[in-house]
Amino acid sequence: MTTPHRSTGRGRPSPARHTPAIVAVVIGVLFALPLLWVLAGSLRPGSQVLDSLDELSWRSLVPTDATLHNYVALFQGDFGRAVLNSVLVAAVTVALGLLVSASAAFGLSVFEFRGRGLVFAVILLSFMIPFDAIAIPLSSLFRDWNLQNTYAGLILPGIGNGLAIFLLRQFFLAVPRELVEAARIDGLSWWGVFTRIHLPLSRPALIGAGLTLFTFQWQSYMWPLLIGTEPSKQLGPIALGTLQGQMVVDYGQVFAAAVVLTVIPLVVLLRLQRHFTQSIANSGLK
Repeated sequence: MTTPHRSTGRGRPSPARHTPAIVAVVIGVLFALPLLWVLAGSLRPGSQVLDSLDELSWRSLVPTDATLHNYVALFQGDFGRAVLNSVLVAAVTVALGLLVSASAAFGLSVFEFRGRGLVFAVILLSFMIPFDAIAIPLSSLFRDWNLQNTYAGLILPGIGNGLAIFLLRQFFLAVPRELVEAARIDGLSWWGVFTRIHLPLSRPALIGAGLTLFTFQWQSYMWPLLIGTEPSKQLGPIALGTLQGQMVVDYGQVFAAAVVLTVIPLVVLLRLQRHFTQSIANSGLK
């Protein structure tokens, strides 16, 4: 006697299994639509940017008369100099900031001294307080020190970053203590331990800390607004704000400037995102 075969439905995918993917796609599209509209607006003549909203359709996201006039006109002014200033300030901040942050993290992770926990607590507190809360009194000090409208004035506040120190310190704690002790027995100095052991092993953490410093400096607005008042020392975000503050706003150029200031850090982040993710994951090892 045979029993009829009953389908268990195991081979048939459940609709509920695809729900998270569908939700993720919908959320991604909702986030992408404003960005695509800005990109499309940067390729339209300034007088037609807002006209594309009269009838919401695919033409709002795909310009039929695309032109690079907005980008050409943008870089014929002072915006190109502002972008170069932003790149220079961000690059120097990352280089000096990594040196300072890695040195501080090495000292906090390797050496035992009284008050080490208190120092680390102050560092944690430093990146929990918004920088804009102390920007105005700090700018008064910088003016007294004749650092206004100087590259040094724009760079110095970004060098000491508590989050970068935290990421590196947590990564350094994962370096085997036995490896350090063996190196010390072989006669390696503490500087050698730092440069030959900790730094080579901490490349993901260094990249993550560097991206933190770069992002903080690139998107900074309040500080360069207070310190870089001369056009020759303006950074990209300030130049973008200047475009929006004119009597007659050319939205095509405004959108083009927004695209430029978004693409540069986006390329950097996409190129190094794997190392950044690894540094964040390893920061919780100890």
